[in-house]
Amino acid sequence: MTKIEALKSKLDEFDTILIGAGAGLSASAGYTYSGQRFDEYFADFRDRYGFTDMYSGGFYPYETQEEFWAYWSRYIMINRYSDIPKPVYSDLLRLVQDKDYFVITTNVDHCFQKAGFDKKRLFYTQGDYGLFQCSEPCHQQTYDNEQPILRMWQAGGMSIPSELIPHCPKCGKPMSMNLRSDDTFVQDEGWYAASERYAHFIDSRHVSSGGKVLLLELGVGGNTPVIIKYPFWQMTARNPNAFYVCINYGEAAAQQEIADRSLCIDADIGAILAGLRNI
Repeated sequence: MTKIEALKSKLDEFDTILIGAGAGLSASAGYTYSGQRFDEYFADFRDRYGFTDMYSGGFYPYETQEEFWAYWSRYIMINRYSDIPKPVYSDLLRLVQDKDYFVITTNVDHCFQKAGFDKKRLFYTQGDYGLFQCSEPCHQQTYDNEQPILRMWQAGGMSIPSELIPHCPKCGKPMSMNLRSDDTFVQDEGWYAASERYAHFIDSRHVSSGGKVLLLELGVGGNTPVIIKYPFWQMTARNPNAFYVCINYGEAAAQQEIADRSLCIDADIGAILAGLRNI
């Protein structure tokens, strides 16, 4: 039996699926942050500032807010509000849409919701490119940014008009992205509600205590293993009726303790999901 056939067998066997998704899933879907895609959208920033990938550009110490938001508005438009380049997320949804599923993800690009996943079955732990927050922050609230970002992006160039710089409606300080990078990250009411739904799914399906559950980890690397990878290993170890699947190009592994109840596939996630269609 091939690994794709083994994966198909497990997907057929389990009705309850806990999905843990990392950056590798979006990379497989075409949201790559370096190489040709970076050069296509950010050649001007590359030539002026010298960085060679979008991630580095997000941390560059721009001299002005006008430059900072010129970069970030373009970044957000192509990584949050544009169509997903490849059908990886929709392929995943087809596999689980009739299952009892829940998704926990460190991704901040909104791809699950764009692909049609149930919003109430999603927990975005690290924020959302589509949200602003106060940079201070003076209060624990987030704000939809689609229209402000669109106006900045339409202004074009490497510097936006000063009047488009977003400011906190309460204290007047500059807004920032709702992304977990330091202790200023805002966890708003929506974040806590999603966290509670995730905890309820874990408890009510007995994920750690005997429930028949498939834990499907997709594209999770080593940057933040304590959010998805380690808990998935631990829950599988505690539950003799759980099975762990890891699909990750170059980083597919499981603890020895759960090796007999694991399937690790070192391959492109999109290729594996597409391959399931032919079985």
